[in-house]
Amino acid sequence: MIEIYTWSRCPFCIRAKDLFDRKSVQYTEYCIDGDETARAEMAERSNGRRSLPQIFINNHHIGGCDDLYALERRGNLNELLNATPTQP
Repeated sequence: MIEIYTWSRCPFCIRAKDLFDRKSVQYTEYCIDGDETARAEMAERSNGRRSLPQIFINNHHIGGCDDLYALERRGNLNELLNATPTQP
């Protein structure tokens, strides 16, 4: 299960979603444009990080767009995407 917190016009959010789209994987997007309550919930879930996007794979916090692409460059992203989801 992939979850991604985004802003609709954020170029980093668009880039992260593009990588998932190219890999043909489904994700749940939480577009939190201007919703400070949702952003606070995201920050709590992501150990205080308030930048966007914030990405979770199988309830594991990945980080932002740069973190996602770093996993891809190291060859670890597919392994995470294929792992069995864990409960929160």
